[in-house]
Amino acid sequence: MEEQVQGKLYDGRLLRRLLAYLLPYRWSVVVAVICMMIGAALEVAGPWLTKVAVDRYLAPQTRTELTWLDPYLSNNPTTGMLQIAGLYLAVLVSILAVMFSQSLLMTSAGQRALADLRRETMAHLQRLDLAFYDRTPVGRLLTRVTTDADALSELFTSSLVPLLGDVLTLSLVLVVMLRLSVELTLVLLAAMPVVILVTVTFRKRVTGSNRRIRTAVARINSYLQEHLSGMVVLQLFNREERSRKEFADANREHMDAYKEAIVAYAWFYPVVEFCGMVTVASLLAYGGYQVQGAGLSLGILIAFFQYGMRFFRPIQDLSEKYNIVQAAVTAAERIFQLLDTPPGITAPAERRALPGPPAIEFDHAWFAYKGEDWVLRDVSFRIEPGETIAVVGHTGAGKTTLSNLLLRFYDLQRGSIRIDGVDIRQMPLEQVRERFAVVLQDPFLFSGSLQENIRLGTAAIDHTRIRQAVDAVNLTAFVESLSDGLDYQVHERGAGLSTGQKQLISFARALAHNPQFLILDEATSSVDTETEIKIRAALDRLVEGRTSLIIAHRLSTIQKATRIFVMHKGQLRETGTHQELLAQRGIYWKLYKLQYQGQDHGAGERLPG
Repeated sequence: MEEQVQGKLYDGRLLRRLLAYLLPYRWSVVVAVICMMIGAALEVAGPWLTKVAVDRYLAPQTRTELTWLDPYLSNNPTTGMLQIAGLYLAVLVSILAVMFSQSLLMTSAGQRALADLRRETMAHLQRLDLAFYDRTPVGRLLTRVTTDADALSELFTSSLVPLLGDVLTLSLVLVVMLRLSVELTLVLLAAMPVVILVTVTFRKRVTGSNRRIRTAVARINSYLQEHLSGMVVLQLFNREERSRKEFADANREHMDAYKEAIVAYAWFYPVVEFCGMVTVASLLAYGGYQVQGAGLSLGILIAFFQYGMRFFRPIQDLSEKYNIVQAAVTAAERIFQLLDTPPGITAPAERRALPGPPAIEFDHAWFAYKGEDWVLRDVSFRIEPGETIAVVGHTGAGKTTLSNLLLRFYDLQRGSIRIDGVDIRQMPLEQVRERFAVVLQDPFLFSGSLQENIRLGTAAIDHTRIRQAVDAVNLTAFVESLSDGLDYQVHERGAGLSTGQKQLISFARALAHNPQFLILDEATSSVDTETEIKIRAALDRLVEGRTSLIIAHRLSTIQKATRIFVMHKGQLRETGTHQELLAQRGIYWKLYKLQYQGQDHGAGERLPG
């Protein structure tokens, strides 16, 4: 599975691509790195000042090594201690200032880079073809934009520069300790093999746990998206208990992975802390012996205590940040896999002139959603400007596929589709789709006001045009019954509105955009009779002056069509008007008889309704 991808920490290509998102904000990163370097140097200065204070004023040595600070310090112990205390306070304030600046700069740059990445991911998702969404769970895509992006946020804001800071601090501490006392430094380093072994073990445990956590999160998101969207069916078939058990299994897997990571953290930090304390105790024993023998100053021993704590803390931080980087690289690999998925539908960028009349033509069209399981077989027809064409047939005959191909949601395997005499594969997608308005069987409404749902962001559609569209589809009475009118706030997917009301809003949306071509895909199959009558009355206004393609099961809505296409097993089997097809007593006649059997025994001669 895609969630199981395990990124490589030292994948240079991947890291370079990831860091490229910080390039527009490089000056913030550069200043943050400078602050980090200053902070690392200041971290080393504190213990050194302690050593100077002890050796010069508290326990003066007969032979004291001069430092660059000595000429500036007073010989009076009280004044000198106050001077060093002031310097120590200045160091602490400076550390606070540079660390605050570093955190602020990296957080700002990281969040901007992350916003750019999310924006790019969303834009790419909008370019991908429907075939991609047919095979990819939506929950997995949500994980890419949310959970995986959050893993990168940790890298950008709190791990990248601090990781370098820990390495620099560790190096500077080691250099200063070697200059002060090689012997004490070796005592301190004696614990390193144990610390390294514990760190490696911890890293392996946590890496596996984090991978399981990310996999479980992706599965939970996919499960929630699917079951929340299908809540009506779930409750209708009393499937709540089974759904709870399935979710409990996925949730338990996530919990177990988290518990494993928590256990790893629970023993790692105390073990490293224990090693540090044992090392400090060893320093006390060996260093105290050296001080008594005058082989070591008390100031150096006290400084080593402080350096010892500063030495083990970056090791702990490095282990934790390693796992953050590991998780970020893995998340980046999955995000880049998504970004590198090429759209199945490609089109030229430049608009082109359309020389022919505004006609639609299918020329020997063959299409299969998978392999050679053909949904359309050698379909050819031409729709003249202004015609209203109805498409009927049994379920699975290929009716909706015609509209999907016409809008280039999918591409033909053989043959061509032409609009205005130009193959649609030679036209930009925007140029193709802006000429169409589609009303689907299952209308989709977004959260927002009614007029926002009708306008859909098209600035050219003003309030007057929306009003005209609402009037044309017989929706005025419903809108006036609402307290806020067109400003009524629609909930997610139109919750609170009836199917008929949502369908009429979809009709108003189509009419407001004033398309050249109109597609109605089973637009009346899920509405009541009263709403269907309103829709049939609105159809005359919708199809007036434009080419229309009406896909329908209800034959009552298509009898005024210029021509009727009868699809059967992926082929165009019959073409003609309502009366002509009835007279042929073929597939259309059988469909008609099935729908009106028992209502009209003279169906062959008389129209219903």
